[in-house]
Amino acid sequence: MSKRLKSLPLSYKVSGIFIMANLFIFLVDIMLLVGINSMSVEMEETYRENRHLNELLDAIEGVQRAMTEYLDSKSTDSLSDYYISEQKYSELASQLQTQISSKTDDRMERNISYMSEDYLKKVALTIEAKRGRNVEKYRIQYEEASRLYEYIRSYIRSLNAEQFISNSIRYNSLSEDFRRFEFFAFVVMVVVFFASAFIIIRITRMLIYPLQALAKSADEVADGNLDAELPKISNNDETGRLTAAFAKMMVSIREYIERVRESMEKERQMQEKELMMETHLKDAQLKYLRAQINPHFLFNTLNAGAQLAMMEGADRTYEYVQTVADFFRYNVKKQDELVSIENEVDLVDNYIRILNVRFSGDIHYDRQTDKRLMKLKMPGMILQPIVENAVNHGIREMGDKGHIQLKVFKDEDRVYISVKDNGKGMSREDIDKLLGGEWKYEEKKGDSNGIGMDNVIARLKLFSERDDVIDIVSEGEGKGTEVIINLPYETEE
Repeated sequence: MSKRLKSLPLSYKVSGIFIMANLFIFLVDIMLLVGINSMSVEMEETYRENRHLNELLDAIEGVQRAMTEYLDSKSTDSLSDYYISEQKYSELASQLQTQISSKTDDRMERNISYMSEDYLKKVALTIEAKRGRNVEKYRIQYEEASRLYEYIRSYIRSLNAEQFISNSIRYNSLSEDFRRFEFFAFVVMVVVFFASAFIIIRITRMLIYPLQALAKSADEVADGNLDAELPKISNNDETGRLTAAFAKMMVSIREYIERVRESMEKERQMQEKELMMETHLKDAQLKYLRAQINPHFLFNTLNAGAQLAMMEGADRTYEYVQTVADFFRYNVKKQDELVSIENEVDLVDNYIRILNVRFSGDIHYDRQTDKRLMKLKMPGMILQPIVENAVNHGIREMGDKGHIQLKVFKDEDRVYISVKDNGKGMSREDIDKLLGGEWKYEEKKGDSNGIGMDNVIARLKLFSERDDVIDIVSEGEGKGTEVIINLPYETEE
């Protein structure tokens, strides 16, 4: 929950603070209003009984007045007024306390209720006797009703006076409680106001603190202190992301300054070495010229040997020396150039001839090439190192049983060159290491041209601009090895 809260946007946090503060104040106000309303209702209920007694007194006076008017006039209107007054009084009298109680007020209400029943009966008998023209009867009933009327009025007034005194005391007590509650509500509102202000200020400072720390660090950086302490990232909101971006920027600036400093230091060292390099320039140039002269001297020497062999009639010696000269001439000139497949195949032929002279024809070699593909271009010095590896690490120990086969063929839009031997074979682990550049054969001095398989694979990838340019297939130990080169089929250079 804490992580989720820290990840909320700053606008949500600020809005949430004010919403929670206002909601808290609103709830406190509601509680105070409920308390005030409850006390107000209680104060209003204080004189409810007095109001009821006053209404009861007015109602019984209305009954008595309606009865007297009917007895005097015997009119329909006065009779209707009587029925209305009698109904109203009956409803009010039914609300009086009739249960037995030890309280004086309750006993007086019960007496008023009972007398009201008798009074209404007497009034009804009086009206009935008047309508029946029984003068003696309605006179007696009228006198008894009037006597009860006076008793009831007296009881009601007496009870009303007693209840008014009691209710006044209660009302004064409620008024004092209400004033105390008002003061309490005022104190609560003041406390809530200051507490809300304190909480809002405290939380707002917590939210603004990262910005203040960031501003302080930015001021130090502006004054030139690039080693100023970076503010800590405590939230994932806008301030946190801004702080992280500032910290990342400062780290980048420091790294850039460090790189510039290192670059200037290296440049200074290079300037110091420049004078030393100038003194060795002539020696380097002489060595370079000597490196160029040595191959030509070798070729001239081999050619001289070939001429001598021809003059003496040693045709095989002449052919061997001439083959060796062509082989080394190709090595020097073609390694960094694009050549034809035909050139590469011819180099392999020369290499096999040289080896067969050295090993008395022990290596059996045949080739199957598609003449239509021989003019296609490929990097130089690719096939000879592969054949060399097949000889040195495949069939060297097999005597005259060793066999190497070279094929050039086309399949769809790709040209394939296969070099296959019947030698020792390779394990899957060694194949993976060789293709991945993690393992190399140990070349014997004098038997290698110095170009390893990693060099061959790297140049083929660069030429084809893809990774699947070479594959090595072997069924296991003693079952031979086949290296397959995969080249694009392009008719133009």
